[in-house]
Amino acid sequence: MKANELKKGMVIKVDGHNILIRQVTVQTASSRSGNTLYKARGQNVVTRQKFERGFKGDDNVEPMDFSRRPVQLLFRDSDGCTFMDSETYEQFTVPTEMIEDDLPYISDGLEGLYALIGDDKVIGIELPSTVTLAITECAPGIKGASASARSKPATLSTGLVVQVPEYLGPGEVIKVNTESGEYISRV
Repeated sequence: MKANELKKGMVIKVDGHNILIRQVTVQTASSRSGNTLYKARGQNVVTRQKFERGFKGDDNVEPMDFSRRPVQLLFRDSDGCTFMDSETYEQFTVPTEMIEDDLPYISDGLEGLYALIGDDKVIGIELPSTVTLAITECAPGIKGASASARSKPATLSTGLVVQVPEYLGPGEVIKVNTESGEYISRV
């Protein structure tokens, strides 16, 4: 597989380590002779160390075989998060350190959540592209504020803090992009 086929959520082998890709950014060269660079960010599946490397478009990368299973969150405790496979009802616990970056987006009843399974063990959790969360804390909404006006920080039900338009207030439900962590719209 070529590096220009890399996508978020893939698992690749790099120097004998399995890496779960969390983000891919493309840098196009400004000169004619320059190569397009694909910067992959992720984490080592076993050690949880952060991974960042640039690949040229025609570099070869070795994808790892893994499967996606639909799951739902059952509960959180000191051991981590316990998920249940939506089809087999099998339960498994994922350590908190493994999904630390994803936790602010995971809430009870979240649809579109997948467990990535490779070598018969969970290697990561894949979030849907957007999640719906309620605002629990922010400055009160300002009547008459336009939609394109200034923004203010709002704390959501999972503890995530995002910038929202001034007219939104506590109790409102909003959509958040899980890749960028930005407000998308009111629900």
